[in-house]
Amino acid sequence: MPSLLRHPLAAVGGASLMTFPWLLFWATGSAESLSTLTVVAVSGFAVLGSSFLLAWGAETAEKDVPRAFAIAVLAVLAVAPEYAVDALYAWTAGANFGTPRGTEAANLAVANMTGANRILIGLGWSGIALFTIYRAKQTHDPAVQRRSGFLADAVRLDRDIALEIAFLLAATAYAFFVPLSGGIGMFDTLVLVGLYVLYISIIIQGDVEEIEEQVGVPAYFHGYPRPARVAVVLFLFAYSGTMIYTAVHPFAHGLEVLGESIGVPPFFMIQWIAPLASESPELIVVAYLVNKARSTAGFNALISSKLNQWTLLIGTLAVVYSIALGQIGTLQFDSKQSAEIWITAAQSFFAIAVLVNFSISIREAVALLVLFVSQVFIEFLIVRELVVLPFTAYDVLIGYTVVYIVLGLVMFIQRREDFRKLVGLTATTAQDAMGTGTTQPERAD
Repeated sequence: MPSLLRHPLAAVGGASLMTFPWLLFWATGSAESLSTLTVVAVSGFAVLGSSFLLAWGAETAEKDVPRAFAIAVLAVLAVAPEYAVDALYAWTAGANFGTPRGTEAANLAVANMTGANRILIGLGWSGIALFTIYRAKQTHDPAVQRRSGFLADAVRLDRDIALEIAFLLAATAYAFFVPLSGGIGMFDTLVLVGLYVLYISIIIQGDVEEIEEQVGVPAYFHGYPRPARVAVVLFLFAYSGTMIYTAVHPFAHGLEVLGESIGVPPFFMIQWIAPLASESPELIVVAYLVNKARSTAGFNALISSKLNQWTLLIGTLAVVYSIALGQIGTLQFDSKQSAEIWITAAQSFFAIAVLVNFSISIREAVALLVLFVSQVFIEFLIVRELVVLPFTAYDVLIGYTVVYIVLGLVMFIQRREDFRKLVGLTATTAQDAMGTGTTQPERAD
């Protein structure tokens, strides 16, 4: 019996069992009869189990497709619930154009989107970096470097993510201009979605790498014949994606209700708690990879998630809004949401400056975490009127935007040689994918 419990399929069965209660309630339509706390618990376990299935699917897929593409698929599936929540608000805004409800929904769509993006960096990138360095004592992760100096230990990242960083920088630079046009329109969709399509078209041309030796579930599935292995990957992606898609929204809504019951403002819940819930599959997957000393793959997934949210998520808002409106339109928002987009772009700019040398140290991770948490905390104090401050929430957003940009500019100047190398790596990757690069002798095979 102990040997059976250690079998890889036992792990798959255990993760699947975590999803079955939610599958039953969802399939029978009886979830609405449950208490809020029960819905949060059952859907939360489904998200947790599905996240493991999703991670195993991605690791298994790496044997047959380029790793960057497998991770990109994982990232899209993991954050699909965030797309669904934002699409709902965008649809409501278009269907109720010209009414207070439509105006509020448009602002909520932007707030939810910016909240999700800032959580991914402020908590995701920083938290996973700190967790990676902490776990390295047990996992002996080769990506973790011990350095002399104050909080100088760092996680070294794979230089193959240069392409993702470069595309994220391009999307970030464009995002600064989005509020200046009065809203998110179809031109923004063409630019941002076009960037992501170009990115996918490059990485899908990559070679299938010689992957590191796997253990556990993915190692077991790697032993399957290719047709069976592909079928397993497709099933794991489809099933886990469906469970995450259906469970995260009730999970997030349940957390909103619980939060409102203790006095947290609804708008604050929608911007921060709901996105935190919808980002949980991604963070669980990455934590799982880090725990296996696969921090490189974990950070690749985080960066890929940020890229697809910062391009596809913003770009699809105008499409959904226009469909609901019945004509091509622009999703308009108020001045505070303009500031939310600017601070989100500024945070992204600073985070990219951190990664431009393909590493993130403890102090850099702490800086990302402290800046994020302090801004949210100060804004919460202002919104709840818990203290009297001589500035508004809008002022806080603009102030932090300036801080992020200044820090980012200083780091880019200091690391200008690293940036030049990153651009060169990106150009080489793109040229190789498009068949226009110069083949190096040692890569002639």
